Amino acid sequence: MNSLPYFEKLASLRTNFETGAMRTYEFRRKQLLALRQAIKEHEQAINDALHADLRKSPEETYISETGLVYAEISVALKNLKKWMKPKRVATDLANLPSTSKIYRDALGVVLIIAPWNYPLQLSLIPLVGAIAGGNCAVIKPSEFAPATAAVLQKIIESIYPGDYVFVAQGDGAQVVPAMMQNFRFDHIFYTGSIPVGKAVYKMAAEQLVPVTLELGGKSPAIVEDDADITVAAKRIVMGKFLNAGQTCIAPDYVLVHQTVKAALVGEMLTCLDAFYGKDKQASYELGKIINAKRFDTLVAYLQQGRLIVGGEYDKASLYIAPTIMDAVFPGATVMQEEIFGPILPLITFNNREEAMQIVRQHANPLAFYLFTVSKAVEKEWINSIPFGGGCINNADVHFTNHHLPFGGVGFSGMGAYHGKFTFDTFTRLKPVMKTPVWFNPALKYPPFKGKLRFFKWFIK
Repeated sequence: MNSLPYFEKLASLRTNFETGAMRTYEFRRKQLLALRQAIKEHEQAINDALHADLRKSPEETYISETGLVYAEISVALKNLKKWMKPKRVATDLANLPSTSKIYRDALGVVLIIAPWNYPLQLSLIPLVGAIAGGNCAVIKPSEFAPATAAVLQKIIESIYPGDYVFVAQGDGAQVVPAMMQNFRFDHIFYTGSIPVGKAVYKMAAEQLVPVTLELGGKSPAIVEDDADITVAAKRIVMGKFLNAGQTCIAPDYVLVHQTVKAALVGEMLTCLDAFYGKDKQASYELGKIINAKRFDTLVAYLQQGRLIVGGEYDKASLYIAPTIMDAVFPGATVMQEEIFGPILPLITFNNREEAMQIVRQHANPLAFYLFTVSKAVEKEWINSIPFGGGCINNADVHFTNHHLPFGGVGFSGMGAYHGKFTFDTFTRLKPVMKTPVWFNPALKYPPFKGKLRFFKWFIK
């Protein structure tokens, strides 16, 4: 690699895109089929890699990584022809008898920057949209999940030429700026932390490159006094401790009405044992922390409140027990930063306004979860709090519904994807109006003097 990492490959992607080879439906469909087949052929390698990087079981890998990619490909294959078809729209009175259509144009060469927590699906789901949209793509996987990054590169190189899609390996802090400073991408899709997202956004702005930023934040779970506590406990525990809490949409903290806190805690303790057994460290279901740096950050959080359960850890195996804590110290960093680990603070509230004030202190959460049986309460919360997306009486699962756009708001990101929304992200609207030559009234041409009353009739 020279001083301009991947420069020749990037130039070849631009040249390839400009040939128009990927414009057709047949070409795009073929590439999606090839990707699906390659994933199937490498499923065992994917399972091994995600176990090495994050200690994910094959079952967790399928439901949170591989299966979601398959689903995204299936949706694209089923709907691609319809998505690509120009859409006929109405024409205003002043331009009749013209006809109007909106085309979906490919963007060009796109950069997908993926994180380490779901390193397969957060690389490949955006890629599915990029391919469906007719683009060339560069994938920058996280160097913190090296086993998965290696398998990802093997998959891509087995099916795509380097002038169509390639994987850029290396230290993201070096590779990404080098590429962006020496090549103008047509779109950048970044998933990761807010600080790095800001840096990517700043670099993109220098060349007016549009971006999709999928970031994070402190996503609350609200348990009202009328909630089904048994269901709430199960779904919060499941949503929080999947992937050892290293999920951007995991409940980051729980706000529970004081009258049901004891019941919720009791049910959560029952769930922890039912899901992960008595010996949590030996559990088949629990993953590990990604690296020692994150481990040390998380362990420091354990000192910032009263432990209700958990708190055990082992640095040698990067294990931290599923932990629930309350009595968090005022101003503690565990309530200022996104936790991104298996630690869940519980905070009680007495009334709804008090709870809303706490949520507003951590504005623009990526996800929002509310547990209540009251439609009036549901409406009040949804209308009062801006958030990226969320669930009523559930947690995390809105991410899996391709009919819903997934994305953040404000500090939790911009843009959205999943299903057709991914296709829309990697294409641009191209409006075209076609006017017949047989209708060419003099009214539309200068001189305009004396025509004002006609203009006011047509344009209003």
